[in-house]
Amino acid sequence: MRIAFYAPMKSARHPLPSGERTMARLLTAALAAGGHAIVTASRLRSYEGAGDSERQKKIARLGHRIAERLVRCWAGAGADQRPDLWFTYHLYHKAPDWVGPWVCDHLGIPYVVAEASHAAKRARGPWADGLAAAASAIARADLLFVLNSADTQGLRPLLCPSSRLVPLPPFVDAAAFVAASNDPVARLATRRRHGIPAETPLIACVAMMRPGDKLASYRLLADALARIAGRAWRLMVIGDGPARAAVAAAFAPLHERVHWIGRIDEAELPALYAAADLCAWPAIGEAWGMALIEAQAAGVPVVAGRSGGVADVVADGTTGLLAPIGDAHALASAIAVLLDEPLRRRQMGRAARRRVQARHDVAAAAATLNDALRALVGRARRIA
Repeated sequence: MRIAFYAPMKSARHPLPSGERTMARLLTAALAAGGHAIVTASRLRSYEGAGDSERQKKIARLGHRIAERLVRCWAGAGADQRPDLWFTYHLYHKAPDWVGPWVCDHLGIPYVVAEASHAAKRARGPWADGLAAAASAIARADLLFVLNSADTQGLRPLLCPSSRLVPLPPFVDAAAFVAASNDPVARLATRRRHGIPAETPLIACVAMMRPGDKLASYRLLADALARIAGRAWRLMVIGDGPARAAVAAAFAPLHERVHWIGRIDEAELPALYAAADLCAWPAIGEAWGMALIEAQAAGVPVVAGRSGGVADVVADGTTGLLAPIGDAHALASAIAVLLDEPLRRRQMGRAARRRVQARHDVAAAAATLNDALRALVGRARRIA
């Protein structure tokens, strides 16, 4: 099939790294692995985070113009150039899809969405128009892949029948992470390169540094680690961003134990994860946490806050430990458990790697996507 792909929240080619950008890239890779031709329909970023109604209207008008242009282009093209379906990744009230539904209505092709959320409480807020547009797109969707089970409750009232909801566990391309986990020589070399003692338990933290939930998570992690300062551990922080100074200030009392890696190329991540003994992240406001899946793929158990869909990707007690959101004491206690029990830590790491390979790898996602999309297009063609 020929698939028109659009990510209104953040394009797969956006210059700033994030879990959003990574998932957009992974989705296109999974679709391509199914033998489909992927066309980037637009790079319009519809996200508007300030509640500026005039800017939202401007983005909507631009989206409509892009939709009209795409319809003119594809309507006059040969059958082998027109898309068989439209695939939108991640829409919600701050990043609605102003393009896809209009194109699908005019070309008569299925509209598919992966990861959408609906918060009815926003109906009277500054994103009311975006909420209405997102709700309309969700209701219009012929198929909706759910990456975060916490979103289901808000989505189901908009859909009829509810069978259009298809679970799609969030995923990574696990191969490089698994390979890194099997290379003890590289593990030691990575530690040596960053001045990390070979035998000291190493905690990994991988996240962008920006105001809001990310900064709150960093501060909570610093609080939790200060509570277990009597134990032997080092922290490796991978990430950067506008809140770097505030993050550094939060960890200042622990500065001798913190190794600042900064912003890195994605290709360097597997070796860094594999050098760690556990991954910790409070996950405040997190949908699921791409880093949590990556760490587990590298055989590293996770300690995280039980936020959003985090429980979908971390099997509490099996591949890691989950703590109540915002509870520094509980987070510290969970980290301490894995620091104190190296055998349990290693067992969880192996279980985590197996679970990612079976459930959260790009190959599993490709199969889920392929089966659902082929069935959808087959039904659409029979009806036509």
